[in-house]
Amino acid sequence: MARVNFEGEKEIEVAENKSILECSLQSGIPHTHVCGGNARCTTCRIFVLEGLENCSERNEKEKLVAEKHRLEPRIRLACQTEIKGDITCKRLVKDEEDIALVGNETSTEHPCSGEEKKVAIFFSDLRGFTTFSENNLPYDVIHILNKYFTRVCPHILANKGIIDKYIGDGLMAIFGVNEEKNPALDAVKSALGQLEELKEFNKHLKESYGVELKMGIGIHYGDVIIGNVGHPGKVSFTAIGDTVNTASRIESANKGAGTELLVSEAAYQMVKENVVVRKIHEADLKGKEGTFKLYEIIGVKP
Repeated sequence: MARVNFEGEKEIEVAENKSILECSLQSGIPHTHVCGGNARCTTCRIFVLEGLENCSERNEKEKLVAEKHRLEPRIRLACQTEIKGDITCKRLVKDEEDIALVGNETSTEHPCSGEEKKVAIFFSDLRGFTTFSENNLPYDVIHILNKYFTRVCPHILANKGIIDKYIGDGLMAIFGVNEEKNPALDAVKSALGQLEELKEFNKHLKESYGVELKMGIGIHYGDVIIGNVGHPGKVSFTAIGDTVNTASRIESANKGAGTELLVSEAAYQMVKENVVVRKIHEADLKGKEGTFKLYEIIGVKP
């Protein structure tokens, strides 16, 4: 008999050819299983802290659920998992509130309950829009902002990016969620397309409002945690981690550098064979120790 230690709850014995869920229920653990243990939900899921090698391989039913909801290898369905040796795990869904949260985490456009991934993070910000908003009617402010986003966002989508959020006149996007070949290059191509789009947009602004706007863009490549976050009434797919903060700081560095598009060393290493660099800028990033080497990219090689 192998043993399962449910962290903070109870240690039980698991019989051969029986699932963890069957044995936990027989041992009096109130293990949630909304679909009845048929791999049609994820409420019986556990996180394996130790002994993953002692768990059975995912069967076809569990594979389908894991792929659909982007479950990392250590998250297993107790209803489908058998063990051949001792493991330590913890239940992830324990009450009605947890059940509701699981439903929201996995029912959005990008179902994900938490996954670590290497991606390119893109931040952009409009220069001069605050002044524009102070000098124009509220309708014009919202109308122009929506017109701007309508023009630049297709360049994100066309380059396999995901629009994460709008931050006033700023924007955050993620490239590489679906494991594209070179997410940093996709982000750079998107950025260059948006800068060209802004030139055309400025013709309209100059003619209608007598102003022109500038854009600052920062791109960084690195590890993040992605998943669906928020109140059940408003769940958003997002990325969390230092890579996100660094990309935001790089975008801000454009002001001091007098540039429009800066990328980090990590992002540059991904795209250096494909891009044209005008200058290398060394900058201190707010909240970061040391000096960072940033690259101003002005084009993509044929």
